[in-house]
Amino acid sequence: MKYEINKGTLALVPNDLESSLVYEDNDSYIINQKTFSIMEESCKYFGSTYEGRKNGAKNILGAEYKVPIVIEDSDNLIVFPTTSPSSDDCVWISLKRVKKLEKMEFNSTKIVFDNDREIIVNCSYRSIENQLSRASRLDIILRNHKNS
Repeated sequence: MKYEINKGTLALVPNDLESSLVYEDNDSYIINQKTFSIMEESCKYFGSTYEGRKNGAKNILGAEYKVPIVIEDSDNLIVFPTTSPSSDDCVWISLKRVKKLEKMEFNSTKIVFDNDREIIVNCSYRSIENQLSRASRLDIILRNHKNS
């Protein structure tokens, strides 16, 4: 089963070396693809490439690494990585679905989504906060481009 990121997607979490756990509004699925492969396929599904989306975000933000990715532009469907996208541990989070962050023990962070579902990621609160801020900045810049 192939999976495309959509408005219902909350997060893509690595499950093992060859599969991902996808969190949606009220469901979770095991997809037999790595999170990065889902990212690449989702970008293609919406008419671009992952590299093209990454380079566009780099140019807009002036950032070099861990850039947020615009999956689909008409609704600014943006996801951001928790670590290097090439890492087998990288979790992808949907920007618009994040309600709040909570600092946890052992350098991890609880992400609470707008429907009150929660996941805990092995990434520092500060790092997730920075990624959330960067993705929000990209969203604002793109909205301003569309309105001018």
